[in-house]
Parts: sequence; structure tokens; C-alpha cells
Amino acid sequence: MCFKGYVGGSFYHHTGAAVEPLCLPKDPEWGRYSDRTVDNARGFVYGAEYEHTGVFRLNLHNNDVPCAVCETHDHESVVIIPARKSCYAGWKKEYSGYLMSGKFDHRAATTYSCLDEKSQPLHGGFENKDGYLFYPVESRCKHGSLRCPPYYQGRELTCVVCSKD
Repeated sequence: MCFKGYVGGSFYHHTGAAVEPLCLPKDPEWGRYSDRTVDNARGFVYGAEYEHTGVFRLNLHNNDVPCAVCETHDHESVVIIPARKSCYAGWKKEYSGYLMSGKFDHRAATTYSCLDEKSQPLHGGFENKDGYLFYPVESRCKHGSLRCPPYYQGRELTCVVCSKD
């Protein structure tokens, strides 16, 4: 079983932002609410956009990001392995792509996500509105203690999602 939706999350420049992105369903259900007031004593959810995504086969820059949540009964463990395009022995590849996160100097905290190399834009969602932003992640060798080689300065990192029974 799967449901499809829209990626949402905190605005990239808010300092009190929630860290993780959400997969928001296309058919929300509402509890108590008021359309007449906007309360700044709240957390907020915005739509998400791809940013500077030339690593994908399509140029997805400023396109809105779709998502899906799927249930599986076949696998007990699922893991994202950064900097790999294939799984280690004993693991099954679900998909591979590019490691994404927020931009290093934006205020909001983000998480690392593995976006499928065959990522598509959300139909009708091309406009620069910002919100939760996905940027490719690249390795940095000149500062910090990342081992270079095997990593290289400025190279975009791949990722793979693997499952195991």
C-alpha cells in the first residue's frame, strides 16, 4: 500500500525550524481550525523545492517535490547508505540517487535525504517560492577530517536505499 503526496517542511531561513521533511497527503483531513486568524505562535509547514539539481537527468531547479510512503511486508530493515550507488552483499537495492540536504549557510536545520536519480517534478509546481529546500550534498576535504581520498573536494555524493529480509 502507498500514498502519494507533497513534500513539506520548515522554511529554510527560520531559526526555530523543525528538522525533518514531511510527506503530506493529497487529501488532508481537518480538525478544529479557524480560517480567520493567522497565529505566529505556531510552527509552520511550507512546500518543498529542488535547488541547483544539475546532477539529475532532468533539471529540477525550483520545481516542487512529490513524495510517496509505501508499506512493505517483505523487508525487515531498510537503510540509506550515503556515497554508494549499490548495496553491500546480502542487501537488496530499492533505488539509488543523490544525497540531498539544506544549504550549509541557511538558518534552518535539515536532514540528509536520498532522492531517487529518476526524481520527477510535481506537475504544475514550477515557481521559486522557497520553503523547505533540497540541495545536492558534496564532499569537503580542505577543512575537517573527511578522508580524501577516497573522497574528493566538491564531488556530489550519491546514495542508495537498501533493504534486507
